[in-house]
Amino acid sequence: MKQKIIAQGAEAIITLDGNKITKDRISKSYRIKELDEKIIKLRTRAESKILIKSYEIINTPEVFETGADKIVMEFIDGKRLSEHLNNLKKEEQIKICEKIGTCCSKIHEKNIIHGDLTTSNMILKNNKIYLIDFGLGYQNGKYEDKAVDLHLLKQALEAKH
Repeated sequence: MKQKIIAQGAEAIITLDGNKITKDRISKSYRIKELDEKIIKLRTRAESKILIKSYEIINTPEVFETGADKIVMEFIDGKRLSEHLNNLKKEEQIKICEKIGTCCSKIHEKNIIHGDLTTSNMILKNNKIYLIDFGLGYQNGKYEDKAVDLHLLKQALEAKH
């Protein structure tokens, strides 16, 4: 199977190759080359570490390989929650939201902050919630940071669902 671009954002290009996803960070031409390389390397390493730690706690893609500017991980072949939550029955929506709450509780208990906790960064597969895209994630025990994570989730749910 040939690599296929499935998403592109300001920070990365996401390609699919079989059952693997590759997240390649994009270089920024407005940054000094050496600084750009260092930022990309630090952000890639940080996201990889958070993903690996989160994988031990909740459902996330498994990381297979990390490079200076890329992460190769498991492809979760499910439905993006942002596109499907509204199509579910009210009872199912409530159960899903409870699962989201459990995921948040588990990662926050281990001082992991997702940083972009929205339904766009959640995949529903086999009645399980998978958190994806920890690109803004970090480790911190501050209650305020955990609260900001939850506040963003609340705003995302209110705005879209």
